[in-house]
Amino acid sequence: MKVLNLQCSHAHAFEGWFASEDDFQGQLARGLVECPMCGDAQVSKMPSAPRLNLGASEPAKKQEVASAPNAQMQAAWMELVKQVMANTEDVGQRFAEEARKIHYGESEERGIRGQASREETESLLEEGIGVLPLPIPKGLKGPLQ
Repeated sequence: MKVLNLQCSHAHAFEGWFASEDDFQGQLARGLVECPMCGDAQVSKMPSAPRLNLGASEPAKKQEVASAPNAQMQAAWMELVKQVMANTEDVGQRFAEEARKIHYGESEERGIRGQASREETESLLEEGIGVLPLPIPKGLKGPLQ
C-alpha cells in the first residue's frame, strides 16, 4: 500500500492510499481522485519523506509531529460541517420555501439545510431571514468508509 500526501488546487491537503504509483496515476487520469474538502479533481502529489525500517535494535522514540495550522483549520471545518449535518433537517431544493415558512411562523422552528440559488439566498437575506452558505464535502453527503 502506498500512502501519498496530496493537495487540490485550493491548497487543501489530504492523504490518499493506493496499491501502487500506477494505481494512483490511473485513478487520477480517470478523475477518480478528488479533494474530500471541496471535491476538486485537480489533485497533485506533494513531496513526502519515506519511512524506512532498517531493523533498528532499539525501538525508535515516537516523535510528536506538529500539525500545520491549515490542517487544523480543515479538521475544525469538517467537524463543524458534521455537527450541522447531525443537527439539521435536509429539505433539499425546498430550502428557500421552508426557510420562509419557518420565519413567518407557518412551520415549526427547527434547523434546516438544503440548496438555494444565489438569487434565492439574496432574497431571503433581504427579507431578514438569516441564512449561511455552507459547502458540504461530497465525502460527508453519503456513508463514510
